[in-house]
Amino acid sequence: MKTGFIGLGNLGTPIAENLLMQHQPLYVYNRTAAKAQPLADKGAVICTSVKELASLCDVVFTLVADDAALTHITDGPEGIAANLRPGGIHISMSTILPATSTTLAASHRRYENHYIASPVMGRPEVARAKKLNLLVSGDDTVIATVKPLLQDAGAVNVWEFGPEPGAANVAKLCSNYLILSGLAAMAEGIQLARQSGIQADQWMQMLTQTLFNAPYYHIYSSALLKEAYVPPGFSLAMALKDANLVLQQAQTSGVPMAVGQITRELLQQGVANGWGEQDVVAVQKVISGQ
Repeated sequence: MKTGFIGLGNLGTPIAENLLMQHQPLYVYNRTAAKAQPLADKGAVICTSVKELASLCDVVFTLVADDAALTHITDGPEGIAANLRPGGIHISMSTILPATSTTLAASHRRYENHYIASPVMGRPEVARAKKLNLLVSGDDTVIATVKPLLQDAGAVNVWEFGPEPGAANVAKLCSNYLILSGLAAMAEGIQLARQSGIQADQWMQMLTQTLFNAPYYHIYSSALLKEAYVPPGFSLAMALKDANLVLQQAQTSGVPMAVGQITRELLQQGVANGWGEQDVVAVQKVISGQ
């Protein structure tokens, strides 16, 4: 299957590099063309438009910033849906609203091709290590077809959430909510430990070897203790975008989320302070009053 990739940001680039190792030619497109050049140097073929890429490929991966960007490159006469061949497959890896996936899946059905939601759990360094967890939903026959491609993209696990197009997006939003609220709680715990006169790193070492011995706590506690704000693996601005999506989905589903509201306020303050392009762990600066 001829494969394409659209969206070469911090996370998209290592995923595309993983695919390029297994699939040549890999067709790539990015709105900022210069970001595609390093992949071209490794053998990828740069396309000049979404339409060109879609018309050349059997499978198109996309990993773009938000719902609006994904809708823009998918719908319309120049978009993926209209230009993929019948039976072609669009794998959307973005963190978006479930309703957006439902709408885009319908667009693909009109052109007799397929849409699969496959949001990503993992930061860029996890993608490079090929230890991503991919959450997928859509037609199970199509998922079975593309699962080897998902593994080539860097998935250590592929978690299936059923046939509804937006189901994997629900799982991703719920997961990101726990990541963001947990990160804020960790930052507050570190601040409390320091201000109360104990070594925060010693306390966190105890936790990560006992009750909280999980990759999430190891990765983020280390980043918080080191104040690793740059370069960003996942920016504060993108975290705020995800927090807004979580609360929008909560409103749609009738679920009050008081902790989610507070977490969003902390992220909003960080962006307002000019830290939006720093890593999400920069929320620690809001909590510590910097």
